[in-house]
Amino acid sequence: MKLDLFPLPLSGVVLIRSARVSDPRGTFAETYVKGEFARSGIFSDFVQDNQSFSVSAGTVRGLHFQIPPFQQAKLVRVLRGKIFDVVVDLRRSSATYGKHIGVELSADGGEQLFVPRGFAHGFCTLVENTEIFYKVDAVYSAAHDRGVHWLDPRLGIHWPIETSRAMLSEKDRTLPALSGLSNHFE
Repeated sequence: MKLDLFPLPLSGVVLIRSARVSDPRGTFAETYVKGEFARSGIFSDFVQDNQSFSVSAGTVRGLHFQIPPFQQAKLVRVLRGKIFDVVVDLRRSSATYGKHIGVELSADGGEQLFVPRGFAHGFCTLVENTEIFYKVDAVYSAAHDRGVHWLDPRLGIHWPIETSRAMLSEKDRTLPALSGLSNHFE
């Protein structure tokens, strides 16, 4: 497996490209090989796979995270469509606490984003019928599920959708601002 790793400005967040082999039938790529990821510095032991499908462009999901002891690292990729993917550093002791980064991920590009523990994660679909797949290193726990409001002005995220046209769950509409969160990550 050939991995190209691109560390992003938030410590631990990595954009990953796996080599694709093409022939007249299409393409093939190894998207996850535990030993190869470990040799590249990603040691998460993934225990659950998740998949989401969004019908409409402009669907926003997030910004979500889980608190200890169920905090999660994620490995995110797009199976169909394209997203604007966002991570926010929630580690209070980090030099980049409260900072975010946004990257475009697409099925055509085959990129993956590794999101370490201690970050909120969310995305906005850029095209209709977008399907996301992600691995996590801790199982989902409703009691430990938290989030940050996607439009928190302190975060300054420039979402690629007009606010009035964004599609969100009621839960995501009512998430607190960063300033309203307890300190869960050092």
